[in-house]
Amino acid sequence: MKRLIQHGLMFGNLIEVSSPALVARYNRALDSLTGKTTDLTDFHIDISGYSPEIGDELGDHLYLNHGGCNRQFILLTTDQKTAPLLNAKFSTSRGILRQFIERNESQLFALTTRDAVAGELLNSVYAVDGAQALFDIRQITIEADTTEAHVSDARRLEGMITRFRHEDDGWLDDVLIADMITLAKKTGDVTRQPINLKTPSFSQENFWTAHFGGIYLFQNMDHPALISREDKVALGNRLPIKHVFDFDNRNQIAKFLEYNDLVEPIVKARGVDAAAILQQKMDFIVMDVAADAGEDLTGATRRDLRAMARRYGADLPKEFHGLADLLRWANGAGKWPKITSEHPAYFYTLRARNHADRDLVNMLLAELTPKDIRQLFICHKERFYQDYASWPDAKKGFVAEFLARDYMVDKAGARAALFGGEDTMDESSQPSRAGASRQKFSGPWGSAV
Repeated sequence: MKRLIQHGLMFGNLIEVSSPALVARYNRALDSLTGKTTDLTDFHIDISGYSPEIGDELGDHLYLNHGGCNRQFILLTTDQKTAPLLNAKFSTSRGILRQFIERNESQLFALTTRDAVAGELLNSVYAVDGAQALFDIRQITIEADTTEAHVSDARRLEGMITRFRHEDDGWLDDVLIADMITLAKKTGDVTRQPINLKTPSFSQENFWTAHFGGIYLFQNMDHPALISREDKVALGNRLPIKHVFDFDNRNQIAKFLEYNDLVEPIVKARGVDAAAILQQKMDFIVMDVAADAGEDLTGATRRDLRAMARRYGADLPKEFHGLADLLRWANGAGKWPKITSEHPAYFYTLRARNHADRDLVNMLLAELTPKDIRQLFICHKERFYQDYASWPDAKKGFVAEFLARDYMVDKAGARAALFGGEDTMDESSQPSRAGASRQKFSGPWGSAV
């Protein structure tokens, strides 16, 4: 993974924690949530306060997400809203945390100047020990306070003030007045500067989860379905949903996407260069075959990849030939190819329409088209990192160089060209803290240009 870290493709945009005051605040919060502390004097954290260095130190990378269910978080600064979420178990978690920070930014800014804010994403289940439990996770509520309970103390003080103002003998209650004075020394004047975090509930009906090998659950649809990356038989036959598919059920997945109007053909999408997208997907497939054959891909250009395509023509998979037929049609040099859902190239020809679950559908498509390494990296980093670890060294080098050169320098432009220009919830859509095209990425194991 060293190449990815050096190029800012992994652990990029994390928040550095190095001052003794912030480390002390983090330890107080960590102790209050888990009963553990860190001996590290500097480390990096994601949007939830999870640190990969502390995970290594504790031998537990789920130390803030026990069981992968109710994720805990530690906020040291509102700058965490632009950080990624590492080791995500649910696709909705980062968006919920970001919305919570943005809705309470001024309050959190004031609170984190004095103390860390610790909390938890609460749902109605405490363990995901069976796929049935996923259907009980309908709403997520955030519970949060500082380690010194500034928020709850402020609520208590507001209640005391109400009693003092409205009870007939409130002004004669010496105990009440003394308690108000004591709390006010800690919270400040809550009548002029209220301390009140907005903790609304967030619905979670359509989402991806890493549990059970990876599951996409679409409940809020005209035609609901659960789609499993692994064999659906292992999930049991008592799930409270009519349609359960796995990745072998290509026809059923294609119909689900079509019936719910979730996707569109790339060649018919408005405002994109379909030919360029198709050609890039074909290049990735050529690269994959060449890497497996032991080719040196260092500095490989599109001309080099065309030469490799000729050299390995007999070994190129059906995905390549299906996309080549579609590219000829897009360039006006061939007839419309018939690519059904049985064809390995089918899902490579699609992208999500612009709707509320666009990111989730593009995430699903990325898993169904793993040879498109750019879409896999953008839409499903967890799967990308898993696959990357098993690739030959030549492929690792080419992919890292390509993403650093053609994606990281203009992430927003690349996403707009591929998926449309609207904002997404993916962490890579957030502005870089460096703010330049040649960015210096900070990560747990040092910085790299």
